[in-house]
Amino acid sequence: METDGDQNLNPWFSIWTKPRQTIQQIVDSNPDRLVLLLAAIAGISGSLDQLAARHSGDRYDLPIIFAMAAIAGPISGIIGLYIGGAVLRWTGTWIGGEALSKNIRAAMAWSSVPIIWLSLLWIPEVALFGDELFKSETPLIDSSETLLFSFIGFGLVEVVVATWGFVVFLKCLGQVQRFSAWKALGNSLISALVIVIPLVVIAMGIGAVST
Repeated sequence: METDGDQNLNPWFSIWTKPRQTIQQIVDSNPDRLVLLLAAIAGISGSLDQLAARHSGDRYDLPIIFAMAAIAGPISGIIGLYIGGAVLRWTGTWIGGEALSKNIRAAMAWSSVPIIWLSLLWIPEVALFGDELFKSETPLIDSSETLLFSFIGFGLVEVVVATWGFVVFLKCLGQVQRFSAWKALGNSLISALVIVIPLVVIAMGIGAVST
């Protein structure tokens, strides 16, 4: 595991290329640093993505959509931080993880920095595409090759950054848990199953009762 590296790293930038050194510096100095703020901002970005995926623009105007994300995003981001952190710590102990809960929360929050930077793209995207970002039908985008290629380009950038953000998360989680990124992936998958399986069982039970 990488534990050595430059001192006084700026985590807003170094997390991209030196995630292990960066998160180690953070947990050594102050693992609570900006954790709630980062989770709240990442939650807003995630809420906007969900609202776009659900074509919320078919029902709501843009100001309402952004207001919904601004209200629900921080709540879901912070709740997800604490629940996800607790589950990751619990399941991590099954495979030799040693992290404190606050260090796992720091890893989760700071590894969202790439996604937070990515959320700045909402500004040019709204300027170019307007409410069609949130609609099921996109006549304006479809009628312009420039807008269509721009839309595709933004999408590709988002996929690349989101993928790298997940890698950063695995490296940060692995560092605080004191194991490899691959083992961190296993930790994440086990945690996902711990959360998803009970939900599936409950849904199946409700479905059986309702029929």
